[in-house]
Formats: sequence, C-alpha cells, structure tokens
Amino acid sequence: MSDISLGTSVAGIPEAAPRQPPALTTGPVAWVRANLFSSWLNTALTLVLAYFIVRYAIGFVDWAFVNAIWSVPNNQTQACRALKASATPGACWAVVTEKHRFILFGTYPYEEHWRPALVCVLFTALYIVSGMRRFWRKELALVWIATLVVIGILMWGGILGLSYVPQERWGGLPITLILATFGLAFAFPLSILVALGRRSSMPAVRVLCVAYVELIRGVPLISLLFMASVMFPLFLPEGINIDKLLRAQVAITLFAGAYLAEVVRGGLQALPKGQYEAADALGLSYWYKTGFIILPQALRLVIPPLVNTFIGFFKDTSLVLIIGIFDLLTAGKTAVVEPAWQGFGVEVYLAISVIYFCYCFAMSRYSQNLEAELNRHRGR
Repeated sequence: MSDISLGTSVAGIPEAAPRQPPALTTGPVAWVRANLFSSWLNTALTLVLAYFIVRYAIGFVDWAFVNAIWSVPNNQTQACRALKASATPGACWAVVTEKHRFILFGTYPYEEHWRPALVCVLFTALYIVSGMRRFWRKELALVWIATLVVIGILMWGGILGLSYVPQERWGGLPITLILATFGLAFAFPLSILVALGRRSSMPAVRVLCVAYVELIRGVPLISLLFMASVMFPLFLPEGINIDKLLRAQVAITLFAGAYLAEVVRGGLQALPKGQYEAADALGLSYWYKTGFIILPQALRLVIPPLVNTFIGFFKDTSLVLIIGIFDLLTAGKTAVVEPAWQGFGVEVYLAISVIYFCYCFAMSRYSQNLEAELNRHRGR
C-alpha cells in the first residue's frame, strides 16, 4: 500500500479528492450561527442589539465627524454653542485644537514645549526598544540610564543652554509617563523580592513581607497619596522638604509593588514542585536556582495578570490630581475651566481617553504576542 501513488485506489480507480467540511459547520459562518442565531431568542436579541448598535454608531459618527466644528477664530465659541443647542448637535473639537498644548504639557513654559514633546517621544521609543527581544541584553540597561539622563536634562534644563524649569511647572503627558515608568520600573523588582520573601523559610523576613503586602493592599491608593503629600512632611525635620512629585512617585511604587508581589507569588506557587527539587538535586545555590530556573518559568506563567496590573497602574496615575499634580487628566480638566470653553469637557475627555487607549492597547497586544512566543514550545 505504501508504493501506491496518492489519489489512486488499489483497483486503479482514481480516488476522490479530500472533501472540505461544509461552510456552515466551520469558520465564521458557523460561529455566527452557533453564537448569535442558534435559537429564536438569540436571534431576536442579536437583531435588537444590532439595531441599537447601528443606530447609536450612526449618531456618534454624525456628532463626532459630520456635524463637528474643528476650529474657531480667537476662542470665539459662539458657533460651538449654537451647534450644541441646535437640532443636529455636533462635537466642538476646536477646544482640543486650541488647548492641545496645555492638555499635553500643562503649565510648562509655552516656548519650551518642544522639550516635553521630545521627552514623550523618548519614552515611547524606550518602550518599543525594550519590548523587542533582540535588545534584551546587558546594554539595554545602559540605554535606559542614558535615556533617563537625557529626559532629566530636557525636563529640568539649567545646562547646555536650556532654561531651568522647576518641577512645579511640569504637567500633562510627561508627568503621566514619568509616574508610570519609574513607578513600575522600581515596583517590579521590589515585587519579586517581596514575593520571594513571603515564601522564605526565615520567619522574620516572611512576616515583614506579609505585613507590607497586607498593609498596602488594605488601603486605597488615594490614602497613600494623601499620606505622602500631607502627613509625611509633618514628620520631617524643620527646613527639610522633599518634592511632592517624588513623594507621589514613592507612594505609587510601594502600592504597585504590593499588588505585583501577589501576582509573582501566584506564579511561584503554580510552578511544579519538581522544578524546585530538580534544581536542588543539581546542587544549585538559592540565587542561581531562583534567577535562572524558577523565576523565568514563574514569570512566563503570569504574563497576562502582570500586564493587566501594569495597565491598571498606568491609568491609576491620574489619581495624583487629588494632591494637585498636573498629570494628563488634570491638565485636560483644567483646560475647560476657562469660561469660554466651559461645557465642552466631553470632547477633551474623549481626546484624553484616546491617548490612554493607545498606550494600554499597545501593552495588551504586546503581552499577548509575548505570551504566545514564550509558550510556543508547549504546542509542540
């Protein structure tokens, strides 16, 4: 039978070509039938929801694009207000056009806006480079250090002919990126140490780590920000004052570290016990076993919850508005305080949400691709 050519039967009669499954049993059509039109009730619900989705989608397109006003001369918002009160209202994107620099950069000196704009570009480029596996080498740490030094020079100035800008003038998107980047960059190694400490055989270390995690996770982030902004300076010696942005950064780092520690601990517990026993049988030291065998596998298991936590804390940086730091959301909220633009906050918040969505969606997609690549061996 092995020497018979493909497509020929034993009797010399050509075999029929392999038949494909019916289109109604596999593929998108089958999925639609099984999930949306499997019964009369599902069909009715699908049609009703489709009607409302199409109706409101058309209404949103008319409001956001067809009837929208994109610019007005010299803050003359009468046209926007007239359109808002008309029978066919539309969006007034002119508020974003006029206030986009304030929304993105806050109270940073207007003539120096190229500096925070370049900082945002550097941060984004740093994220992209760090996400490429071919750059996962020791030199990447030097790239981070050099880039952060350049970012500090651009934001503060005072050297190389750049005018000095105090931190009180910083705001907008650079503040959001600074808080998120430094907060998660310091919180992640802290979370690994805390997760290992919770599984330590030394009672003092284990109790200390458990107390830290339970204490931080038992209070909301706003309370930590208030403590860092209001209460902490009361305990400092007279004449010593720590910058408010640094205090908020420490609070965010400690808060993120406690939550990430539980995610990492879940990965450590999910790892089969045989991995630990095999490493011990080879006579490996604790740190060698942890750094090269246990942690890589544990972190691979918890990529989705890790990135989910990253995304959550990237958005939680907006809570610093409570203590008066001009992050992206605070700058957008302040932009519509001006009487001429009051009543057009929806457009501003939609523009800000697009910025948040771009960064969060990129993190989500990257985590999916990274998880698929690192777990490719499991499908073999």
